[in-house]
Amino acid sequence: MTLPSYIRDEWWSPDESVNGAEVRDASTGEVIALIGADGLDLGGALEYARETGQASLGELTFHQRALLLKQLAQALTERKQELYGLSLRAGATRADAWIDVDGGIGALFTYGSKGRRELPNARVVVDGPAEQLSKDGSFLGRHVFTRLPGVAVQINAFNFPVWGMLEKLGPSFLAGMPTLVKPATPTAYIAEHAVRIMVESGLLPAGTLQLVCGSVPGLFDHLRLGDLVAFTGSASTAERLRSHDSVQTGGVRFTSETDSINASVLGPDAVPGTPEFDAYVKQLVVELTAKSGQKCTAIRRAIVPAPLVDDVAAAVRTRIAERVVVGDPRAEGVTMGPLASQEQRQEVLRQVGALVAAGGELVIGGLDQPSVTRADGTVGAAVEGAFVAPILLRFADAWTPAAHTVEAFGPVASLLPYDTTAEAVALVARGGGSLVTSVATHDPDVARELVLGSAAYNGRVLVLDRDDARTSTGHGSPMPHLVHGGPGRAGGGEELGGIRAVLHHMQRTALQGSPDMLTALTGVWHAGASADSSGPHPFRKSLSTLRIGDQVQSGEREITLDDIETFAAFTGDTFYAHMDEEAAAANPFFPGRVAHGYLLVSWAAGLFVDPAPGPVLANYGLEDLRFLTPVVPGDSIRVALTAKQITPRETDEYGEVRWDARILNQRDEVVATYDVLTLVAK
Repeated sequence: MTLPSYIRDEWWSPDESVNGAEVRDASTGEVIALIGADGLDLGGALEYARETGQASLGELTFHQRALLLKQLAQALTERKQELYGLSLRAGATRADAWIDVDGGIGALFTYGSKGRRELPNARVVVDGPAEQLSKDGSFLGRHVFTRLPGVAVQINAFNFPVWGMLEKLGPSFLAGMPTLVKPATPTAYIAEHAVRIMVESGLLPAGTLQLVCGSVPGLFDHLRLGDLVAFTGSASTAERLRSHDSVQTGGVRFTSETDSINASVLGPDAVPGTPEFDAYVKQLVVELTAKSGQKCTAIRRAIVPAPLVDDVAAAVRTRIAERVVVGDPRAEGVTMGPLASQEQRQEVLRQVGALVAAGGELVIGGLDQPSVTRADGTVGAAVEGAFVAPILLRFADAWTPAAHTVEAFGPVASLLPYDTTAEAVALVARGGGSLVTSVATHDPDVARELVLGSAAYNGRVLVLDRDDARTSTGHGSPMPHLVHGGPGRAGGGEELGGIRAVLHHMQRTALQGSPDMLTALTGVWHAGASADSSGPHPFRKSLSTLRIGDQVQSGEREITLDDIETFAAFTGDTFYAHMDEEAAAANPFFPGRVAHGYLLVSWAAGLFVDPAPGPVLANYGLEDLRFLTPVVPGDSIRVALTAKQITPRETDEYGEVRWDARILNQRDEVVATYDVLTLVAK
C-alpha cells in the first residue's frame, strides 16, 4: 500500500499515479509499503497547526495537557502489540521493539506525570524569584515562559520510529505547541501506525498532531518566526538544514541530535575478575547488538587499558558466541536482527572498510554475508536480508584519526588502548563531542579524573561499577528525566531533561510592572499587591471560592524568656544562642539570647490557623524558609498569611494552595518569610 499522511485531522494519500519510494522487509526484502507525499499542501498543513492546533492547545492548562499525554500513553499501551508486530519487519527483535515502543510510551507517561507535579495548572511558567526594582517595592521584575506561537516540526531518524516521535511530542504538546512529524522512510509505517492509534483514541485536540510520510522539499521555506525544528539524523544533513535562511535569519529555532562516536572507558582498576570488568563487557555486547547497533548512543570506541585489550576482546568474543543469535526476529531464539535496509547494510560495510583501511584489525566478525537463522528456523545465508554480524576492530594506534571520525552505524565498535587516565580523557575528547560516554571503575579517584576531564565533551556520562551494575539503565538508554544531546559532532542540541524540554518550546520574557500587574499576569501573588483580609477566614474557603490575595492578618503574641527556655527543654534544642546570654552576645548575628526560629514558625501557625474542620485538608510542607531578624525576649510577633498560588488537580477532589507567610515584629520588621503548602478541597 501507499502509506497515507495525516494532515488537517484527515488521512491523506497521494494520487495513484505517484511513484512512491519502496520500503522493504529488513529480513526478507519483500516490499511492504510505498512512501510518497507528492501533491501534499505542506504550507497549508503548517498554517492549520498554527491556527487550529494553537487554538486547541491554548484552551488547555499544563495539567490538562499532561493528563491527555497520560491518556495517549495508555491508549498506545493497550495496542502496543500491533507496534511490536510491525517492528519485526524493520528487523527489530522483541527486546529492540521494547526499547522503541515502550521507551516512547514511557516518555509520554513521564511528561504526563511531571507536567502535573512540576508545572502550575496554568498557561504561564514563572521562572525564578521576583526582582525588586524600586526602593518602595512598587516596581518589580520577573521572568516568565510563554509558549511559542508556531508549530514544532520533528524530523526523525529510522532507528526509533516510535520513541523518536514520542520523546519530542511529549514536551511540545505539554508546552502547548502543535506538532508536525516527518518520519524516516524505512520505518515510516511504524510511526504511521502509532499516529493512527493516537488518532483513533479520540484524545487529540484538533490540529495538534500531523504526519507527513514522504519527502518534504521546500519545508523550510514555509517556516517562520515562532516555529521550531527538532532534527535527528546525520551531522551533514543537520548542517545543511541549519544553514537555511529561515533558521539563519528568519528566527526559526533549530535543535539537532546527530551521530556521535560515543566512548566507553574501562578503568585501570577494572581488571578481569572484578565486577566492573564483567559489567563493561556485558554493556559493550549489549550496545553492539541492541537494535543491531543502530543507536545514536551506541558504543563506537571501547577505550581500554593497553594490557587489557586482549582480555576484553576474548571476553566479548565468548559472550557473543554464547548469547547472540543473528537472524530474522520472527524466528525463535533470535537475539539480533538485520539492519533496517539493504542500503543501510551497504553503508555500514563501507564504513567498516574505511576503518580497516585506516589500520583497524578485525578481531570479531567480518565483511562477508553471515550465516543467519531464517524465519522458518533454518540456518544459512540470507542475501535478501540486511544482515551484519557483530564486528569488533582493534587499533594498535589509538590516535588513528579514523577511529574517532568514522562511524559505522551498526553492530560495530573499535578497541582503543590507553596507558594513563589522562590519555583516556584525551581519547574521549578526540570524538569531537558525543551524546554519551560511560566509565567502568570502582575507584573514586579514577572516576573523578575521567568524568571531570570528559564531561565537557559529552551530553551524558554514566559511571558503572559493582554498586549500580544491576540497576543501571545502560550506556545507550536516554532517560526522559535527563538531558539527551551533546556538543560538537553530536549536534549541539538538547532534548528531554524533564521540564527543560518543555521550556525549549517556550519563550522566556522579562516582565516589569507593579505587584498588582505582575500578580494578574502570572497568577502568583506578589508582595505589595492588593490583599483582601475581609470576609471569612481563608481556611473556611474551598478551592472554588478562594482567590489569589485572600489574606489573614493575625494578632500579636509576645515572646518571653520563659517561652524560650520551655521550648528548649521540650525540644532538646539548647543551642547556646538561646540559653547563654554572654555567648549569644558574642555572636556577631545576635544581640543576646534569641528565640528559636522553629518556635517562631510554630507560634505563627497558631496565630494564623483556623482550627475547625473545613476545606483545608492538610499542611504538606514549607518551602524557602528564611530567618531574617532575631527575636529577643520582650519582642512581639504577628503573621500575615496570603493565598499566593492556587493549583487545582484535574483528577482529584482537592488542589494545592501555596500561601505567602511573613512573620513581623512589633516594629514591622520582617522576622521570617516562607511558603506554606496546603491541600484544599475543591
